[in-house]
Amino acid sequence: MDLHGMRPEDLVAHLAAQGVVVALPEARRVLAWALSHGHVADGRAQLDGMVRPVSRAVRAAVAAHTTARRPEVVERVEDGVDGSVRYLFAAEDGARFEAVRIPLHKPGRFSVCLSSQVGCAMGCVFCATGRLGLARNLSAAEIVGAFCAVRDEAPGRVTGAVFMGQGEPLHNYEAVMQAASVLADPNGGRISADGITVSTVGLVPQIRRFTAEGRPFRLIVSLTSALPERRAALLPVAGRIPLEELAAALRAHHAVFQDRVTVAWVLMGGVNDGPEEVEALRALLGDVPLRVNLIDVNDDRPGGARRATAAERAAFMDALQVLRAPVVRRYSVGAAQASACGMLAARPPVGEAPHVG
Repeated sequence: MDLHGMRPEDLVAHLAAQGVVVALPEARRVLAWALSHGHVADGRAQLDGMVRPVSRAVRAAVAAHTTARRPEVVERVEDGVDGSVRYLFAAEDGARFEAVRIPLHKPGRFSVCLSSQVGCAMGCVFCATGRLGLARNLSAAEIVGAFCAVRDEAPGRVTGAVFMGQGEPLHNYEAVMQAASVLADPNGGRISADGITVSTVGLVPQIRRFTAEGRPFRLIVSLTSALPERRAALLPVAGRIPLEELAAALRAHHAVFQDRVTVAWVLMGGVNDGPEEVEALRALLGDVPLRVNLIDVNDDRPGGARRATAAERAAFMDALQVLRAPVVRRYSVGAAQASACGMLAARPPVGEAPHVG
């Protein structure tokens, strides 16, 4: 068991299963130290020098029954325009995945865009990750380990995390919820729960579970089209789920949390920017308080989806006012370095042969 995937109560339970009794305050101190800057080496937590030390018995139990590994950083690519940094990681089995450090508007504050899977099974046609197919899920420890590796190099404070990297987060529900819980723990990532965002293409059973469990994290649903046939063409797996079922799940989510439902719309010029989309969205979710995030498509394939022109985008945003909902244009950092939304494909570093596996 890797400490990066544990909350204090998880560590207590894990060591209890090994016949070792550890008090919860000691478990909190171990994790707060191990997951903070520079206290992991050679796959183990380095507990010597703790400000508030724990007993020798606890240190021995942690050394014997846990690991503390972080994925290897294969490459860092900085975007000189916006200051974002894309990290390419290698897991222990050689699988490659990415994370992106994102500068926030407040100087010295950052968020981390995290992957939840190696590749993705959703097959969204405008997304480079979707074209990879799914290799495997990431574990909670791998997700948190990647976060810690990025956070430890940030020239400031990391105050947010978004599950918008490689993979469909709700397709790896258990690991993502565990990772998010560790990130929100005062002894883990130390991020407020409302600073953690989980994105999904609209997996209805998992959205209903997320709601029923009262998860405190922000949920964003990537809708992209409110027309069934078009959505099925753009988001093949998500398009198999009837939009009426998705709408019902979002109504239930709003009823529990009493907050606006955020839908993301990957805007493609001449594809999903017409008045028919606005009317379909109003018919589908016009009775739900919404927030619409518009994201310009990043499809760098020859003949791929094009970005809407300024005039097309403005006209679509004007048409969306009929919803009486906030409409926000979200800027995706790192496009010049293949770090932006829809561009993460675990490309090998320059000069390295493509990775297999």
